[in-house]
Amino acid sequence: MIQKILSVFGGLVASPEFLSLFKGKERKLQEFQLALIKELEKANFQQIELNKVEAKHKSIFVSGWRPFIGWVCGSALLYHFILRDLVMWFLTAVGLNLEPLPSLELGQLISIIFGMLGMSGYRTYEKVKKLV
Repeated sequence: MIQKILSVFGGLVASPEFLSLFKGKERKLQEFQLALIKELEKANFQQIELNKVEAKHKSIFVSGWRPFIGWVCGSALLYHFILRDLVMWFLTAVGLNLEPLPSLELGQLISIIFGMLGMSGYRTYEKVKKLV
């Protein structure tokens, strides 16, 4: 009995009409994905144009926020990995026994830096390909 049901069901599934139902849905899914990608690309290009306008602005508060974040992150890394240890070593060598210098929340700092470096890498790609 089960073999008979499976053979009927297998014949139905293998029929061209049944398969065409899924091909149509697959095609619609691909068209949707393509439209979504185009919309995301359009949003990226709009962001690039906005970034260009911001970079040309005369006010340091508009055009300088990215370099400011870069300098803050760079300074924080310098302090966290180099200066803090050197200062503590120097103070110990001089004979001052002080409490350790405070450390920074490195997890949050690294996430900001990775975000900035990702954007920098994308910008480098644009320059190499002469897109902008």
